[in-house]
Amino acid sequence: MAALVKYIALLVLMFASTHVRANTNDPNEEITLLLEELGSQLEEIQGVYEVKNIILQERLISLTKSLQSENTSTEYKVAILIEKDHIQSALKTNALSESSDISKIRYLKGLQIIKILYEKTLTLDHHFSSVATFNEMNNLSNPNNYPEFIKMKDNITSKQDKKEGFNLTTLLGNNMYTSVVHTVVSLFSNSNSSKTEKEESLKEVECILDFTLRMHNDLNTIFFETSFLQKSNDNVMSELEQLFVDYTKPIQYKTPLQECRNSDDWDAVRERLNRYLDELDKAIKDPSERYRAHKMQINLEFPIDRLLQFITIYNSHIDQGGKFYEKFGIMLNSYENEEQCATKIPLEYKRLKENISVSIKKFNTAYKPVEINGSKMKQILYGINEFE
Repeated sequence: MAALVKYIALLVLMFASTHVRANTNDPNEEITLLLEELGSQLEEIQGVYEVKNIILQERLISLTKSLQSENTSTEYKVAILIEKDHIQSALKTNALSESSDISKIRYLKGLQIIKILYEKTLTLDHHFSSVATFNEMNNLSNPNNYPEFIKMKDNITSKQDKKEGFNLTTLLGNNMYTSVVHTVVSLFSNSNSSKTEKEESLKEVECILDFTLRMHNDLNTIFFETSFLQKSNDNVMSELEQLFVDYTKPIQYKTPLQECRNSDDWDAVRERLNRYLDELDKAIKDPSERYRAHKMQINLEFPIDRLLQFITIYNSHIDQGGKFYEKFGIMLNSYENEEQCATKIPLEYKRLKENISVSIKKFNTAYKPVEINGSKMKQILYGINEFE
């Protein structure tokens, strides 16, 4: 009983310590620390029960030898059989208690990992929201948003022959392709400007036209695919929130994950968990309640399997995001006249390139997938040691 109380106290301390560490800046380091703790705690639990079981098994061997002895009286044999029955019952109780204690720790570590992954997913949501808006991409990819091109169009309009020239409608005038074609055609068909003036006018906007015509599709692709990634992140967030509902259902905690996080209600989760663990411990000690104890333990095991499913979804999402951003980097670095047009390219384009470069690194560090194939993750998912 003292050992069991010790483990319950240990679980409370573990939850409290992780609650403090949740404010650190490296969630991946947090998960690493959690898994390291898990390994040492599983080893401690297995060590304690191994000692208990060795003592019982040695006593069982001794009793069996006494039972087989010809000098043992019938009365003593009956006492030996009774004691053997008690020892076997104790071994069964120990096996159930050990399995239960391991399930408790795995459950708690899983809950802590959910908490960390939620923070990572929220960070991703903020990231996708801040990468680029449609207006920003439109400003970069459409020459109609550049002062030099607007000035050129105004000059052409003011000098063109009213009888021969024509103006585009607002709709077509805002379309980059029709606007560029109309402007260039109008420039060279304008008889009121000299050849030198036309060439100088075109030279003023050549880098703008070259950049926007070459990069228009790529910049739009980055915007729409980032929007797709943000939508995917929303789906991952919904999956995680549902996982939290399923995960905390056995302990009767009914507050949604977002509300729990925003109100810092983790103490209430801990309280519900401790109540459940107290009830499970009582059921384990009562032979008539062992079926219910087994069922309660399964209720702790099932959410851990759901966590495995979610980690697979999360890892796929991160892998996908990383590949998308590597593609974005290639697309943005593909503009071959960047050096030649360095003074004309907008600063927003250079900042976007820097942001994408930083994002690629983040997908390999801050957002990186959770390792599920290593021995440490096997411990949390299956409660086993790689080298047992």
